[in-house]
Amino acid sequence: MLVALVAVAVALAVAMAVPALRHRLIHSAVRRVGARYRRRLEAPDSHVRLRQERRLRRLLGTGRAGGWEEFQEQHPLGQPCKDEAPAAPLPPPYLWALLPSCCDTDPRLQGSLLYLDALGAAFPRALTRRGTAVLHWSPGCPRAPAGWPLPTLYCTPAAAAVLPSRAAALRLQLLFALRRRALHVLEAGLAAELRDALLTLRTEWPRLAQELELGRLSPQPGLPEELREELQALLSPAVARATELRDQCAHGFEGIVLRLWPRLEVVVVRTMCGTERLYCDSLRRADCRGLPFYCPFYQAAGALLGVNLWPAEPVPRFVLCPDWAFCEFLPCPASKEPRTVLLDELWEGREYGLVVTAQPGEYRCRTGEVLKVTGFHKQCPVVEPVRRESQTLNVRGESIPEEQFCQSLCRTLSLWPGACLVDYVCVESSLLGDSSGPSAPHYEVFLELQGLRDLSEVQRYKLDQCLQEDFPVYKSFRFKGSIGPLRLHLVRPRSFARLREALGSPVPMPRVLREEQLLQLIQGAVIS
Repeated sequence: MLVALVAVAVALAVAMAVPALRHRLIHSAVRRVGARYRRRLEAPDSHVRLRQERRLRRLLGTGRAGGWEEFQEQHPLGQPCKDEAPAAPLPPPYLWALLPSCCDTDPRLQGSLLYLDALGAAFPRALTRRGTAVLHWSPGCPRAPAGWPLPTLYCTPAAAAVLPSRAAALRLQLLFALRRRALHVLEAGLAAELRDALLTLRTEWPRLAQELELGRLSPQPGLPEELREELQALLSPAVARATELRDQCAHGFEGIVLRLWPRLEVVVVRTMCGTERLYCDSLRRADCRGLPFYCPFYQAAGALLGVNLWPAEPVPRFVLCPDWAFCEFLPCPASKEPRTVLLDELWEGREYGLVVTAQPGEYRCRTGEVLKVTGFHKQCPVVEPVRRESQTLNVRGESIPEEQFCQSLCRTLSLWPGACLVDYVCVESSLLGDSSGPSAPHYEVFLELQGLRDLSEVQRYKLDQCLQEDFPVYKSFRFKGSIGPLRLHLVRPRSFARLREALGSPVPMPRVLREEQLLQLIQGAVIS
């Protein structure tokens, strides 16, 4: 018996020392454990309420035996959630981390295992060794990619993500992705990161091709010399790949992603909420034409709450997992005396405000997220994010939600021949102070457009007109003069890329600016 155990240990050690065998070994373990957790999630006798109460007891700590009613009495509702929790370092993906006792207590591990199981089932070649490239900026502290339990998936060096410069980080990651023709998955933390990286490809492809051909990193702003030398050691001349890049870019950029990576099966965008879908839609129509998009995770206030088990479906929907956080829900529209319901009390077709207890000491936090229940997967609710309440426009109590303003804006664009929306952001006039003049409270909208360099006053008024048609309360305030006419500004190209860098961390684009520093940045980019 001892001899057999020693032989197994030696065989494992040899396998782990050979990269291809190591990948196959961890891949097999990851798929088995992921399938096991999915079976547990989908078990017909899965008691959602009991699993939620078990999670709550873990968050409260040992010795706290009270139920959720006592918890609600002790912790009043109303704490605002942080927009984004700091990235916590993840443990090294050792095989023993995949033991049931380990993965049963770590939501991040459970989520990644479910993601790998769903991705591998829908796209069998997606889990190929070094077949995934990452485009994600995480300054200071590297954030784990979606499939971190299987690190041999990735061909992108982790050091490229932690640069203080977002533009430099995405450009470096793009260069390493271009070296690998046999990619099966292109993964981005946010859809905006993928779009900005592909904009860099459009503008800098001759220089990128030269760097591929020479196997040499050029000095560039935002790239420290010591890191450049470290990454330089990973490069070697790729003459054929440089030639292919020049040929494909010379033929235009529509469908460029699939032409550069002909084996690519899917684009993974880790989180996608609200109007972030604008970026995915524009990518699907142009650079990423012909490729499916898969958004695997639903996160709020820095906590992982749900997973998308259907990679091939175009509209992401998420199973809320009862083992990951204690969730409460406020029925919409809100009542004067709000009372939360629990995970097993939701109704299909209704909308709810999300309240989360995900970290010890941070109890019953309002996330500002509104979810719609679209159905149930076994015992667990399936939801779609609807809107972020913090992104509502409101200067007189009119309350125009984020997604509905975006719909009115898109309708306005259809009235401007040749115009294509790149990005937008809004400001309430109260943030402008004296610079807004003596006019009534109003909105100011900053647009980046393609296809139009200027707008007439008649064209600018179309957006205000569409808002009045779509929102009777706004129209009433405009008629009374309580709200002034909307002011629309055009900004120069790449202004929103600089705005995203100024945010300081990879978070979804705010559609209503609340900080003077960000306002000044976008005001400085106005061209019309």
